[in-house]
Parts: sequence; C-alpha cells; structure tokens
Amino acid sequence: MTRDERGARVMLSRVVEPGDEVCGRWIREVGPVEAVRWLTGGGGQPRGMTDARWAGLRARAERADPDRDLDRARAAGVRYVCPGEAEWPAQLDDLGDGRPVGLWVRGPSSLRMWALRSVAVVGARACTEYGAHMAADLGAGLAERGWVVVSGGAYGVDGAAHRGALAAGGATVAVLACGVDRPYPSGHARLITRIAEQGLVVGELPPGAHPTPSRFVLRNRVIAALTRGTVVVEAAYRSGALVTARAARRLGRFTMGVPGPATSSLSAGVHELLRQEAVLVSDAAEVVELVGEIGELAPERRGPVLPRDLLAPGARCVLDALPARRVAPVDAIARAAATSTDEAIARLYELRALGFVERHGDGWKLTRQATAPVRDHREVR
Repeated sequence: MTRDERGARVMLSRVVEPGDEVCGRWIREVGPVEAVRWLTGGGGQPRGMTDARWAGLRARAERADPDRDLDRARAAGVRYVCPGEAEWPAQLDDLGDGRPVGLWVRGPSSLRMWALRSVAVVGARACTEYGAHMAADLGAGLAERGWVVVSGGAYGVDGAAHRGALAAGGATVAVLACGVDRPYPSGHARLITRIAEQGLVVGELPPGAHPTPSRFVLRNRVIAALTRGTVVVEAAYRSGALVTARAARRLGRFTMGVPGPATSSLSAGVHELLRQEAVLVSDAAEVVELVGEIGELAPERRGPVLPRDLLAPGARCVLDALPARRVAPVDAIARAAATSTDEAIARLYELRALGFVERHGDGWKLTRQATAPVRDHREVR
C-alpha cells in the first residue's frame, strides 16, 4: 500500500458512506487514487450514479482533509488498516463491492489474527434480565475457550456480551457505527475505553464521525463478515440483530439463536429465525461445536441417572410391580410382573440388597429410596 493509496482511502472513508456498492464498484474499477482524482475535478462521473448524488460526493470531497483525519487518529491511538495489508481480515472481502474502504482500529492487538477465531453475539438493546444473563454467559464462555467475542458496543445484549468476555479475561471487539475515537452510546464510554485497552474498537467512519440509523444497519454487515458465526440473544421482529444474522447467512457464516419464552416479544424474532434458518444454541460449548474445529464438541446432554435406571430389566419389572404404599404378597407381585414366584423371590432379594425393598413377614414393601423418584403409583391387585 503506497502513501498515495493510503491517503486516498482515508479521504474516501470521509466521502463514501459505508456499504455503498456503487461507489465500491467504482473504486474497485479505477482504484482509490483515481477515484479521488475524479472527486476533485479531474475525471468523469461513475456509471450508475445520479447527478445529484455525484454532486453530493464532490461537496463532501471538498471538505475532506485526510492529513487532519490521520493526525486526529494518531492523537487518539487509532490506526487505519487498508485492504491487502497484513492486518486486514481477508474475510471482509466476501462483502464484494460493499466491503469497507478501510477500517479505523483502536487497540493493541491484530484485527486479522483475532478475526480468525471470532463469534458475534448480538441482540436487543432493551433486553430482559434473562437476555443480559445469557449474553454475558456466552461472552464469558466463549472467551474462556479462546474465542474472540464481537459485538456492536450498544446497550443491552451487546454490552453484556462484551462485559462477559472482559470479566473472563478474554478478547472482545466492538464494531461502531461512528468514529472509534467517539464512544457511542455515551453511557458506554467507560466500557468502550476498556475494550480499547483490553481488546479492539473498530469502525469504517473517520475520527469524529457521528452515527445515524442507516449506519447502524450497515455496520452489522461488518460484524457478520468479520466472524465465523453470529449468535442472536433476544430480538424482536424488527431488530437490527436479525439484520446481522441474515447477513451472516448470506455470507455463508453460521447463524445461531438462543431461545426464550414463547410469550416474550423480545424472543419472537429469534424464534422466527430458528424456524427458518438458524441453529438453536444454549451455551458457549454448543456455539463452539458449530463454529470450531473438528473435535470441539459440546458435552452430551442428559437428565440425571437414577439408581433404578441401572437395574436389570427383570429386576426393574418386579420393582414396578410393587404397590406404592402397602405390603404385597409374593404371588401378587409375581402376577403383576408376569413372572414366576421363584423368579419374583430371587429378584426381591436382589432388590433388598440394593435397598429398594424390605420384607414384612410374608410380604414385601418399597423403601423410601424406591419411592423418592416420581413413579407410576399403580396397585397390585
């Protein structure tokens, strides 16, 4: 990357809106230096662009000052990473003409290296306690397993995911829809500063740039492209988190959702996503099983093993034949178990040795150990 090319891309980051595919195609075709020459009056007009839009871009170009932006970035500890450079995450190229012109990065680590093993955790800003708990738990669990947690730095699920990763001493990346020297939302200024110290803060927009609704939406494509998969924790039908998940799906990344109460509007979007295209996950181990390498498997899920589960089929059949609360004679037990009296007696003594039954004269009765689990309280007739 030559100095002229870098300067041109810095200027274009001030002029071109994130995700503008028309401008992206034009920059790809003529190169960033030539694109700047066109903007400053030395060339034609890109194909597919209206006169009004071209005039707007040229007006922005007149006010752009790449040297000032670079000076301001250096003062804030921010660097500019261009496509093709060593730190550039190659997976962002999957966005085609919608890829960023470049990225402003704040933090000490290598964005390319971190992105190789990263997962996005996104969701509702106005999340419930359940959503915040699940996001923090996922963030911490992924960090403990050596994965980088990527999110948008917003209130709610985003903030909880970042905090979970930080609390576990792990790595996290905040992708902002504004200049990375300008923490947004302002209520997360301390969190974003901490992320910049322990992780990375990334954005397409130059220093001092402010966020807009459209920039938030377009920021989500970077989160999706940067990571191996996206987990959605609580999202209504119109949530921006679903935009991230669907972008991940289009890019061939894994799409995952954490289920919630069927009666909650904040889970409605996640459930719709799960019905159509996503994989249900409930913890970090299940996320890693999906996005990780061969052999990174989640533990097998099963209910508790009860002592009676370990009995041989014949012994279990005799145990089930005993009434719940009274003494039963051997012949009644044998009849209920559909076996012989001798077999029933042999099984009863076996069950007594294991603590399941006790003898009362000529009859047999269940012990407290045997009646503790829920069972079918049928009587021997």
